[in-house]
Amino acid sequence: MRPRVCPEPLPSPPCGGRLPDGFAVELASDTHRSRDGRLMLGGSPPRLLRLGGRAVRLLESGRFTVTDPLSAALARRLLDAGVVHPRPAAFPVRDTTIVIPVRDRADRLDRLLAALRADPDTRGLPILVVDDGSKAPDAVARVVRSHGARLLVHPHNMGPAAARNTGLRHARTAYVACCDSDVVPEPGWLAPLLAQFADPMVALAAPRVSALPVAAPGVLDRYEQVRSPLDMGAREGPVVPLTALPYVPSATVVLRRRAVGAGFDPAMRVGEDVDLCLRLHGAGWRLRYVPASRVRHANRTGLRSWIAQRVGYGTGAADLALRHPGQVPPLYASPWSLAACTLLLRGRPAPAALAAVLTGWPPPGWRGVCPTPTPRSGPEPCCRWPRCAAPPSNCCAAPPGTTGRSPSPPRP
Repeated sequence: MRPRVCPEPLPSPPCGGRLPDGFAVELASDTHRSRDGRLMLGGSPPRLLRLGGRAVRLLESGRFTVTDPLSAALARRLLDAGVVHPRPAAFPVRDTTIVIPVRDRADRLDRLLAALRADPDTRGLPILVVDDGSKAPDAVARVVRSHGARLLVHPHNMGPAAARNTGLRHARTAYVACCDSDVVPEPGWLAPLLAQFADPMVALAAPRVSALPVAAPGVLDRYEQVRSPLDMGAREGPVVPLTALPYVPSATVVLRRRAVGAGFDPAMRVGEDVDLCLRLHGAGWRLRYVPASRVRHANRTGLRSWIAQRVGYGTGAADLALRHPGQVPPLYASPWSLAACTLLLRGRPAPAALAAVLTGWPPPGWRGVCPTPTPRSGPEPCCRWPRCAAPPSNCCAAPPGTTGRSPSPPRP
């Protein structure tokens, strides 16, 4: 087998990464405080924080604004803990390129481009459509021309990661919004995501991806409305491995172009979004999930294609575990999945199959059941990649002597 070259190391975030004056934060709705305000419990995983006098006074109303280095350091620590959420000022929608990877599906591309041109925020933005080896390229080209977008063509199919990377290379703006061709953004979706980049440490912001409503929903349509594998839920927060928000899907993401370097790993056909999230986090960047921004996704409703998609989602689990030791849990399962396994082990395959279908098993991305590689000694965990020609310097871990996170400030 031909050795695979590992992704290039990602750029490091700016030294210090101080939050700007005027940046506001607000207590998360699920954060609990003691009566005197000195103890706070919240975040994911839950943690107990003890605050000093000035911090208590700043948080008395449940919200405060950065005005000096001390309040900036406090806001950073609370943001990283997940007990507060950013409330940045409105950010103008500009300096952004929209990249759309597509392979055929000209009708869905036309629907997406029409939605983007109808939204006042995105109407004038440059749009790059990357045709990734379509079987009917003329149909794709006609749609692109009709909406005034720019077409980039791969002569053969290289996968969605490579297509997004082609768009990244041709973009000349500070931010790049990647949208799959089967999504439909709701009006005003982009501004809340761009606002997150007021924090100089943020490399990626993602919206909530909900199922696209259909006129006559079937069983699978109704199931996807409540259990879509792309819908990360209604709670905003930081995207951190091994938490309630361990990654975000790449159906729609906004990227700081300088932070992502060469972009997604083109060797990955599945799980490339999870891989990028883990690499960005390992390099020290912050990632935000913003459900106030929403896009709709056209889910597969044919049983055969739906099952194939779910199986495909699970195929990247083992590769991700090898690339990111300790960042992928050996088991992640919902109660329904555990029920299916229990019934199967008890020799009841029919109820087990029903429970598996109801839960959509196997789950997406690296949420499948996969063994975590046995740790070995040595300073560079990426050296354990079995098929890499040369290990990257920071794809799995922060530089030696650091944690990949900003140091905690002194208690105010």
